[in-house]
Amino acid sequence: MTGNLEERLNQIPARITSEGFLRSTGIGNEVAFHIFDYPPDAELKIRDYLSFLGPHLAKAHPELKVAHLNLFELFIKSLQTRGFLQRAYDKQKRDGDVALIKTLAPQFEGAKLADAFAAEVGGGAHDLVLVSGVGSVFPVVRTHSLLAALQPRMGRTPLVMFYPGTYDGQYVRLFGKLKGPYYRAFKLVP
Repeated sequence: MTGNLEERLNQIPARITSEGFLRSTGIGNEVAFHIFDYPPDAELKIRDYLSFLGPHLAKAHPELKVAHLNLFELFIKSLQTRGFLQRAYDKQKRDGDVALIKTLAPQFEGAKLADAFAAEVGGGAHDLVLVSGVGSVFPVVRTHSLLAALQPRMGRTPLVMFYPGTYDGQYVRLFGKLKGPYYRAFKLVP
């Protein structure tokens, strides 16, 4: 891990467990969504970090109810629940990636996935929600539409999205290349 990324990761626990962060104070009427951007080639390090962070928070702050939702796992679970997983494999094998994406993308647009997301994390049942797996669900799931659809469902519950790319406080670049639309979110750690 680069020194800069490691330093930023080290700041996360104190930041996300602070009273102001958990109560979403100081952000006005903005949504309590935060983005932690990182170099895409650090994906495996971020996964390792998240496997450390959950148990660390449970031990250091047992009073906090923290949910970690991996979008790729939610995507696969949704396909399984709806009986589409094998059909998706078959379509990809038969017709290719582009055809599969064209078939799946409408089924996983923002509002539909936000319903599954909210059901998984229980609406306002948590003090904090961590989101990962963003790069793994691209291009089927577009995180900007998911975040927009989650705004009314999350209330003041802070959400932290771990994002493989860059976020300049207004726009994201997935994998550091694909510029996305404006995001209403805060950069978690500069």
